[in-house]
Amino acid sequence: MNDERILKCDLFGEVVLRHDAEGYVIVRNAAVARWWLRWLARYLLRREARALAALDGLKGVPQLLRHGRDRLVRSYLDGKPLQDAKTTDPAWFKEAAGLLRRLHRAGVCHNDLAKEPNLVVLVDGSAAFIDFQLAWHSPRRGRMFRAAAREDIRHLLKHKRTYCPDSLTQRERDILASPSPLSRAWAGIVKPVYMFITRRLLGWADREGATDRGSTG
Repeated sequence: MNDERILKCDLFGEVVLRHDAEGYVIVRNAAVARWWLRWLARYLLRREARALAALDGLKGVPQLLRHGRDRLVRSYLDGKPLQDAKTTDPAWFKEAAGLLRRLHRAGVCHNDLAKEPNLVVLVDGSAAFIDFQLAWHSPRRGRMFRAAAREDIRHLLKHKRTYCPDSLTQRERDILASPSPLSRAWAGIVKPVYMFITRRLLGWADREGATDRGSTG
């Protein structure tokens, strides 16, 4: 592995895998974002920094090493994204569910677990979540937070349904069968607008960052 490798480069900047005095780290750089989107890239970087700071010391998520206006450095997690690992082990999903509960107790919703590259099977077989750009840190954990947390759970269960459907409990099937009003509003109103802006206007594909996330942490 080279000392530095660009993993992702898009309108919002670039993500680099780098080897330095701390070992392998992931560096998100908003300074090279398109000038008209730099404000948004910096905003997303701040969101990620706040979420990771709230999860300091938690196993299974990247650790925030340092950040500034345009750069965020986080620890590297070695593993494979879910779509490559294709784990059918119910124990992995049980561990992932436990990790998600710990995120929520810390006041953090991931908000992007629909994407398989954000769920990682680490080299030791344990579960991890990465890419906290869209995460929400809310220490009060009010009604909107709880609704978003439920969506995190539903997205994890959708992946479980894909890879080991026979291990779903009846309660999990009930959760999958009853999307929240937030989920229905997203699917019917927000998502079409989001897809038009990101894919048609910006030319940005959601899965573009798979090489950032899988085996990258």
